[in-house]
Amino acid sequence: MLQLPSLTRAALGVVHTGPMCLQRRCPEHPRRLHSAGRRSLPAAPAQTSRQHIWLSLVTNLVPSIMSNLLNPDAIFTNNEMSLSDIEIYGFDYDYTLVFYSKHLHTLIYNAARDLLINEHRYPAEIRKYDYDPNFAIRGLHYDVHRALLMKIDAFHYIQLGTVYRGLSVVPDEEVIAMYDGSHVPLEQMSDFYGKSSHGHTMKQFMDIFSLPEMTLLSCVNEYFLKNNIDYEPVHLYKDVKDSIRDVHIKGIMYRAIEADIEKYICYAEQTRAVLRKLADHGKKIFLITNSPSSFVDKGMKFIVGKDWRDLFDVVIVQADKPNFFNDKRRPFRKVNERGVLLWDKIHKLQKGQIYKQGNLYEFLKLTGWRGSKVLYFGDHIYSDLADLTLKHGWRTGAIIPELRSEIKIMNTEQYIQTMTWLQTLTGLLEHMQVYPDSQMILQEWKKERKEMREMTRNFFNSQFGSLFRTDQNPTYFLRRLSRFADIYMASLSCLLNYDPNYTFYPRRTPLQHELPTWSDQLCSGTFRIPFLQEMAQIK
Repeated sequence: MLQLPSLTRAALGVVHTGPMCLQRRCPEHPRRLHSAGRRSLPAAPAQTSRQHIWLSLVTNLVPSIMSNLLNPDAIFTNNEMSLSDIEIYGFDYDYTLVFYSKHLHTLIYNAARDLLINEHRYPAEIRKYDYDPNFAIRGLHYDVHRALLMKIDAFHYIQLGTVYRGLSVVPDEEVIAMYDGSHVPLEQMSDFYGKSSHGHTMKQFMDIFSLPEMTLLSCVNEYFLKNNIDYEPVHLYKDVKDSIRDVHIKGIMYRAIEADIEKYICYAEQTRAVLRKLADHGKKIFLITNSPSSFVDKGMKFIVGKDWRDLFDVVIVQADKPNFFNDKRRPFRKVNERGVLLWDKIHKLQKGQIYKQGNLYEFLKLTGWRGSKVLYFGDHIYSDLADLTLKHGWRTGAIIPELRSEIKIMNTEQYIQTMTWLQTLTGLLEHMQVYPDSQMILQEWKKERKEMREMTRNFFNSQFGSLFRTDQNPTYFLRRLSRFADIYMASLSCLLNYDPNYTFYPRRTPLQHELPTWSDQLCSGTFRIPFLQEMAQIK
């Protein structure tokens, strides 16, 4: 997000607005001011002062930000990494090499809803609930026992106003009463892979494919609630989870995509361009995916070409990640051109062949591709990246398609003006709380700040806001992204903007106790995220 808090502090330090006279506080004590002494806040000029500050921001600060817009095609880094050290590039398939159209999630939702009705005997009336692509976002948590969908920040606090029972928001007072506040204890959170297992009541939805699952859960909950039907939330969660799983396992999704590949797959010439660029620079390339052989083959022929296997040194399908990274017992099996599994013992992973199952330990033994010279890309932070970072020392890259749309929103003038004023209000509240006579105007500012936070949320998603932020903190999703991904980007095409020897340096983000020292540097833009004009020089 934009580093507006620091900019606001600097602006407040130099803006003087008549009788209000906002001044810097003396560092020795928050109530001890500079030579002008302490002043009460007159009620009459408050609106004039507010307009004066807003005019100053619109005139000076907003144009400066608008001239340094974020680049949606940039690669962002959590950990220093040089591409010159990377010799081997690995890729997931779904939502990494290939992207799907909006029609796919509707297909998954409808198919899972039909399975609920036909195989789990759910009421046929739930068919009246169609898939809403704008309802949920990735990274949300679901309380299995209470049937509540919610957004949680990096410190395990629920963002009030984002808790949904069915399709209706739960009042803040009710949420606070249920959870004895808004904090979710660690023992109630989901396990390492975001699953709800024994002793855990929360499930985190990290997969892009989980968007239809969250929507289906909410719609069925809504139907039961609206019709006063008594039901067990745990059973509903399990039945919906099994139905979504069966859409994949039974091949419903795969057959539909193969039958109308142009409808479901977004054709992208840049995928081939990325692979070709890496191959031309002598890099080894491999694919590890959970998808089946024929499905991957048809998709890759569509987006890359009939010769797609010539670009890969190793291809592994139906890998069953994350078990692939941990289970040492499953050997590889070769798949022939007709998709038949062979019983030959695998002594070498050969170029041009397709292998099924296997495990990472056997993969390392057969290829010798170890450590930080390997960079693997995937969209699922847990299943694709976590084990590789924590256990195997590979470098990791997260593909976050939502990043591009969120950055485009952040680049709009309306968003920048809103965020600038929101942060200014926060600065005003912080500075003016030391004035004994300012309580009335402070209450007005707090009310306005709350309203503007809701407005900011609506820029991204009306129910849950941004994938990366709550009102003031990073989301739990971003916390895991920062931990398990060295770099992250909207799509693999972003790699085309960088030289194969480029080094990614994370921006030095100031700690809270460093902010007073660094604020002037931050205002000057020394530590900005890569901007549009800078990227033009990289290409």
